[in-house]
Amino acid sequence: MKHVGITLGDQAGIGPEVVRAALESGNLPAGFDFKIIGETIDACPGKPSRASAQAALDALEESVQQLKSGEIDAVVTAPVGKEGLHELGFLFPGQTEFFAERLGCTNHAMCLTGKNLTVALVTIHVGVAEVPNLLDSDEIVRIGKLLAQFCHQRGITQPRIAVCGLNPHAGENGVFGREDIEIIAPAVDLLSQLGSGADYSGPHPPDTIFRPAADGEYDAVLCMYHDQGLIPLKLLDFDTGVNVTLGLPYPRTSPDHGTAYDIAGTGKADASSMTHAIQLACKMVSER
Repeated sequence: MKHVGITLGDQAGIGPEVVRAALESGNLPAGFDFKIIGETIDACPGKPSRASAQAALDALEESVQQLKSGEIDAVVTAPVGKEGLHELGFLFPGQTEFFAERLGCTNHAMCLTGKNLTVALVTIHVGVAEVPNLLDSDEIVRIGKLLAQFCHQRGITQPRIAVCGLNPHAGENGVFGREDIEIIAPAVDLLSQLGSGADYSGPHPPDTIFRPAADGEYDAVLCMYHDQGLIPLKLLDFDTGVNVTLGLPYPRTSPDHGTAYDIAGTGKADASSMTHAIQLACKMVSER
C-alpha cells in the first residue's frame, strides 16, 4: 500500500476542514493510506497566530523527513500563511521553494492544473516589476521541458504547449517591449529543436491564448509570471485546480487556494480543490 501524507497548513485557516471533508468525501482512490502530518493544535478559526504558523512549519519539516525515510510516498500540503512563516524566519517565498531546497532539487517549477487548463510558471513569487529582468531563454527552456515531462506523465504522448509572451500582443514586433523577440522567441525555437517530445509554439499574445487552450487546442500553457497563469486558471478551474511542484523526487501537490481566514470555521469552505490535489498525488504515485 502507498502512503500519502497530508499537512493541515495554518490551522487557523480552512486547511483542517477541507482536509477532513476531502478524506470523508468518498471520492479518493482505494489502495492508499492517508496520513495527517504534524500536530493538531487548538487554533482559533480566522485568527492566525505564532503557534499556528509554527505548527504549519513543523509539519512541513516533518513531511520532508517522512518523504526521505520512505514513510510516505507523496505529500499534499494545505495552505499556509506566508507572513506568519516569515516572522518565524522561514526564508522561502512559498512552499514550492521550500520543498525544492529541502529535497535538494535545483530543476523544479510551479505548475497548476485543472479541468480546463494546465499552466507552468517561469517566474513565481516575485514582484511584477522584477519579471522582465529575471526572464532568461535558458530558464524558459528548462521549465518548458519540465512541463512536457508532466504532460507525458499524464498520458499525453505529444503535448501541444503554448508559450505566452510577456508584453501586450506579445510585444507587437517590438513596439511594446523587446523581451518577446529577444528572450522568449529564441527559447521557443530552442525547445522545438531539442525534440523533447512536445510541440511548442509562441510567443502567443497573453490576452488571447487561454481561450483556445481551454477549448482543447493546447495541452498546457507556459507562462512568464505568476498572475499571468493563475488568473485564467483560477477563473476557469478554481474548484478543480491543483498546484503541483514539477521536478521533485517525490510528488507534492496542494489546492489552488489560500488559507481563507475570512471564512475559516464558517462551513463555507469548498473541499473540491483539496480532493483533486489528493487524487492527483495518488495518480502520480501510481505512475512512478
